[in-house]
Amino acid sequence: MRVALALLLVCSSALAAPAKLSYSDKAMGTYVTVWFWTDKEADAAKAAEQVFKEMKRLDAEMTTWTDTSDVSKINAAAGGKPVKVGPETYEVIERAVDISKKSGGVFDITIGAFKGVWKFDQDMDGSLPDTKDVKARLALIGYKDIVLDKKKKTVLLRRKGMSITLGGIAKGYAVDKCVALLRKAGFKDFMLQAGGDMYISGKKDKDPWVVGIRDPRGTDLFAGMPIENHSFSTSGDYERGFVKDGTRYHHILDPRTGQPSHASRSVTIRAKDAFTADSWSKVMFILGWKDGMALLKKLKLADFEVVWVDDKNEVHMTPVIEKELKIVKQPTAGP
Repeated sequence: MRVALALLLVCSSALAAPAKLSYSDKAMGTYVTVWFWTDKEADAAKAAEQVFKEMKRLDAEMTTWTDTSDVSKINAAAGGKPVKVGPETYEVIERAVDISKKSGGVFDITIGAFKGVWKFDQDMDGSLPDTKDVKARLALIGYKDIVLDKKKKTVLLRRKGMSITLGGIAKGYAVDKCVALLRKAGFKDFMLQAGGDMYISGKKDKDPWVVGIRDPRGTDLFAGMPIENHSFSTSGDYERGFVKDGTRYHHILDPRTGQPSHASRSVTIRAKDAFTADSWSKVMFILGWKDGMALLKKLKLADFEVVWVDDKNEVHMTPVIEKELKIVKQPTAGP
């Protein structure tokens, strides 16, 4: 369960003392939890409710699970006329296209075309798709066929059958929005988590918050470190997937092949904001540590650190975080 993961990540007695106050709800298909280091219980409870309300509002705009969302309307109109969307949906799509350009298409929200072919959601039954179906959907992938009109705030998918999903970035965007909301409410010492996306603000009195990285093949942590005023996001192959004939199949698809990526088991990113960490964690996961490192040297992203657990179960890190992360055990072996 996602909530178990959330508590494991930030409240393990081995790495972090629990917060004074915590509140949880479900939104965006996962558990959302806010931890406060404050004695103002009534104010914290009110702020937490505002967070959950904001998460659900953004989900209603960006989900593909209802016909009324901005994203569903874009997909329904693929190959037809541009669709006017809300400013937040437009911003997320615009930023997604920018990341697609910078990553050479490794990040691509038109991966939504594979919905129903690969079954990793409520429909997960352990079956594999027909290679012909994968090939047919692969032909519909291509961020360059997303047409944006900044002035009119419209989005068009050029080809019929194309489909976008914001599942890889919407939670990060929502976390950033809610962090701003909490700070506006007067809180500076808190943590906010939605699934694998976190933002850590301030401290626990004089001590830093300490967070951990889950063992991709275990139920505990393999590493931890203090975090302050940064996002900490993990993408892993263990959340939505299954093992069949010794091979793990999972929801992080490589848009270049239409297949689950196998270069990494998990990738954790520390960045200045949750959107950056959320989106780029998929890029780094798909590329793996060698190609990921090469791309980072080329892009020179500021305030951006990565921890990989690769396909051979080995841990790799960017130079700065390597000096700060504490490895408490070797990640567990297994498919």
